[in-house]
Amino acid sequence: MDWQGQKLSEQLMQIMLLAFSVVAFLTGYSSGSFQTMLLVYAAGVVLTALISVPNWPFFNRHPLKWLEPIEAERSPKPQLASKKKPSKSHQK
Repeated sequence: MDWQGQKLSEQLMQIMLLAFSVVAFLTGYSSGSFQTMLLVYAAGVVLTALISVPNWPFFNRHPLKWLEPIEAERSPKPQLASKKKPSKSHQK
């Protein structure tokens, strides 16, 4: 899954969970059943997970181009920041 696919997956998840929570509340309120509300919401969560969690092809429309191994070896390597140790004269 590429970066834009992750963003799309998260947006779909948020929209679907919000929509299913509203539908579940309205269904439970109209039927007067808390159990029905929970069942509708649980079905929505399962459907949302089936759509947003797997790596579907439409989440990978913009794949990243990785460097070839030779090019990566020629690139400068990141330097680690050195940590200064406090001197003993400042510690009491």
